[in-house]
Amino acid sequence: MSKIKSITLLFLVLAVIISCKQQQARRPISQSSGTFLSESAERNKKLIKGEEGKIDSIIKSNPKIKYIASSKGYWYHYETKNETDTLRPKKGDVANFVYEVKDLNGNVIYSEVELKPQTYVVDKQNIMMGLRNGIKLMRKTEKVTFLFPSHMAFGYHGDNKKIGTNEPLICTVTLTDFKPDSKLITE
Repeated sequence: MSKIKSITLLFLVLAVIISCKQQQARRPISQSSGTFLSESAERNKKLIKGEEGKIDSIIKSNPKIKYIASSKGYWYHYETKNETDTLRPKKGDVANFVYEVKDLNGNVIYSEVELKPQTYVVDKQNIMMGLRNGIKLMRKTEKVTFLFPSHMAFGYHGDNKKIGTNEPLICTVTLTDFKPDSKLITE
């Protein structure tokens, strides 16, 4: 009986040793070469270059207007500038503004009347990326025209209404007022 126990124990020890071997990871059935991502990146570069070319031609066709290139990838110029105030909206401030949206040919897509006056809690609400950045550059009562490439506007998706896919936009924005977030004042 002790011989059977020793043989059983020996098999048990061998089974434990064999099962402790490291398992090799299974290889994927199909492997991606990464061409989709590189082709997509190439398409986006061409798209951006084309949009920037159109925007550049708008800028060059209006030499009297001094456009400023932002670090975020869009251009703008002041139609009305406020030289007296120094404050600009910052995160959490409540900004009130009106704006109009046009295509690069100057055709109105959304008028100020259609869009109505807007109230926006800076960096805490979801709005078009270009406006999110542009509003923080403005002072009270300033009117600024922005030239947004599609990636700073509504991008590939559009707005599911009047703005199509990959459509660069001209937005004229008037910052009527802004106030600090009331929650920050009481805390």
